[in-house]
Amino acid sequence: MSRALISPGKYIQGAGVITEIGTHAAKLGSCALILGGRTALSLCGPQIAASLAAKQLACHQETFGGVSSRSEIGRLKDLAKAKGANLIIVVGGGMSIDAGKVVAHELKVPVIVVPTIATTNAPCSAMSVIYTDAGELVEYLPLDKNPDCVLVDTNCIAQSPASFLVAGMGDALATFWEADTCVRSGLANGVTGTTCPTLAALALARLTYDTLLESGLQARLAVERKVVTPAVEAIVEANTLTSGLGFENLGHAGAHSVHNGLLTAKSSGRKMHGEIVAFGVLVQLVLEGRPSPAIREVQDFCSSVGLPLCLADLGIDNPSIEDIRQVAEICCAEGESIHSTWFPVTAAAVEAAIWTADALGEHYKKKV
Repeated sequence: MSRALISPGKYIQGAGVITEIGTHAAKLGSCALILGGRTALSLCGPQIAASLAAKQLACHQETFGGVSSRSEIGRLKDLAKAKGANLIIVVGGGMSIDAGKVVAHELKVPVIVVPTIATTNAPCSAMSVIYTDAGELVEYLPLDKNPDCVLVDTNCIAQSPASFLVAGMGDALATFWEADTCVRSGLANGVTGTTCPTLAALALARLTYDTLLESGLQARLAVERKVVTPAVEAIVEANTLTSGLGFENLGHAGAHSVHNGLLTAKSSGRKMHGEIVAFGVLVQLVLEGRPSPAIREVQDFCSSVGLPLCLADLGIDNPSIEDIRQVAEICCAEGESIHSTWFPVTAAAVEAAIWTADALGEHYKKKV
């Protein structure tokens, strides 16, 4: 029985490491296309260009169009070819990172990822999400390999709103619980293709969860003050590296399917991916019949850092039975990761779990 672990070629993290990017880039190429959103490029672009110049690397900076769509990826590919780029450096959040990884994948050149927020698993993964130009999901595109280098400057992360860091904690919260489900079910992982996980992947998933419980609140408070502490370093690593490796090597389960279903619910305000996933974790725990102390521990964590505990926290106020039934049916669509669970999952069971998780959240908020 085979085991496999996939990961980025190199991961560098720390306050001020953006100034070191030239050293790492020089080992991968001689001419870089640097792409990212306006805010990300204004924050990091000058330092990246200076570091590359110090190593005598040529570069061209280009503002990302905003959506990881086929048309935007095609535009960036054409530009990279015109500039003679043999290295892609992508700066920013999930959308720009997804687009940059596809550009590098299709041009068959190395890519360095420089996230400016610690919100998603995109920086380390061998996968990109493709959207229409209007921002509607099209596909999850598997790539040949993980990024060649991921460089995370925690000074940059600390300048972003703390809400991004918290949302990243919500996404990372799912890593251990979804991994545990996938291991119990014994199904093949869609990325590595193996049914037997490595001990390293299992340890990383558990480490992610333990790190969130230990350092989550401290990190949120520090980033609210725009400072970097050991707790911030720990949570950035958990959100970006250990969570990314955990999900990719072990798999998704119910929490992310609940997220997909809740995206269709009527809401008074748009929430970030990780915020919705966090409530999805609570739904998954109820669906799977996990012990009450485990559910309470997750509720305690969510409450401490400001993650949603109930539907109202997601802006879903007074939903009808029909609304939640539709959400549950979408959660259980063919191909959804909720079917990674070790028992058959029905829409009726998911509907019951959503209502119960919501009631538990409302009850928790009244007690504290």
